[in-house]
Amino acid sequence: MAIKYELIKQCKQSGARLGRLHTPHGVIETPAFMPVGTQATVKTMSPEELKSMDAQIILSNTYHLFLRPGHKLVERAGGLHKFMNWDRPILTDSGGFQVFSLSEMRKISEDGVEFRSHLNGDKLFLSPEKAMEIQHSLGSDIIMAFDECPPPGADHAYAKQSLERTTRWAERCLIAHQRTKEQALFGIVQGGMFADLRKQSAHELTSMDFPGYAIGGLSVGEPKPVMYDMLEQTVPLLPKGKPRYLMGVGSPDALLEGSIRGIDMFDCVLPTRIARNGTTMTSEGRLVVRNAKYAEDFAPLDPACSCYTCTHYSRAYIRHLIKADESFGIRLTTIHNLHFLLQLMRDVRQAIADDCLLDFRDAFFLKYGLDHNEKGF
Repeated sequence: MAIKYELIKQCKQSGARLGRLHTPHGVIETPAFMPVGTQATVKTMSPEELKSMDAQIILSNTYHLFLRPGHKLVERAGGLHKFMNWDRPILTDSGGFQVFSLSEMRKISEDGVEFRSHLNGDKLFLSPEKAMEIQHSLGSDIIMAFDECPPPGADHAYAKQSLERTTRWAERCLIAHQRTKEQALFGIVQGGMFADLRKQSAHELTSMDFPGYAIGGLSVGEPKPVMYDMLEQTVPLLPKGKPRYLMGVGSPDALLEGSIRGIDMFDCVLPTRIARNGTTMTSEGRLVVRNAKYAEDFAPLDPACSCYTCTHYSRAYIRHLIKADESFGIRLTTIHNLHFLLQLMRDVRQAIADDCLLDFRDAFFLKYGLDHNEKGF
């Protein structure tokens, strides 16, 4: 078995899960946030810096690595771990989301998806079998089944058709997946914003006995309360003894609310993407350091933070770097944002251990400037 999930305890106050996920490249303490390294790198960060802030696992993208540099090249390099010099766990997504979000010209059939590369317009094809082949070559610890991610606002009929295709593709992924001792294949629950379809998808996928389950098609523009409702409808249908992964979620409020609802793993480009615009997460809420009011502010981004950025540099200096288009400024905001979310998840795990996650959430929201009606970053 490529992975094993160990449930340590559940928070008496919230029901959140404290666990360990054992993988070929190390143990992941859950709930965990996974920094995103789309192109086999977390933007601006070295593996050593990620380790220093205790990133336990990172995510890379099947679609992008298929296009460039090519999965066979990565395989010849010894796999993704050796190629990027990262000896901790890696999860790769299936490429399905990128096919549907990046390619304007695509044709879906039962066989798979024909699309054009967003890089050069080349006509390409991804199928369940091809997604497995690519991820086998990449050698990641956790791989994802190829799924169709329905567009935001899809109606019930389309969402049902889509999830049923996703189920059939999941079966084909199971058949095509050969490296079961080295790589754990997760199924992806779809169904749009419809509770009955989420139930159908969860039932069909759990009957296939995947090593873990992801929840896809959320955090695609719907209001946060709708996402939380879908989680409440879906998570109880997933096996207690296997990991649960909420895809594409990384705002502080959603990490907390997702953990409370029984999610074990999260990923999102949010902390690195907003860092490039000079936006940072702090213990007192969002801080846009490029704003003029920080030009002569010599305090750290977050006085409560112990990251490299906050212990060495001021808001004024970081603002200067970003305004001057110096890449070091973006590195500093990225280091801080990733450290902030990884520290938040350490605090979440401790609050679960102490049976007080709801109290922790309320105190965090109060200081962060969020309320229970309008949550958001």
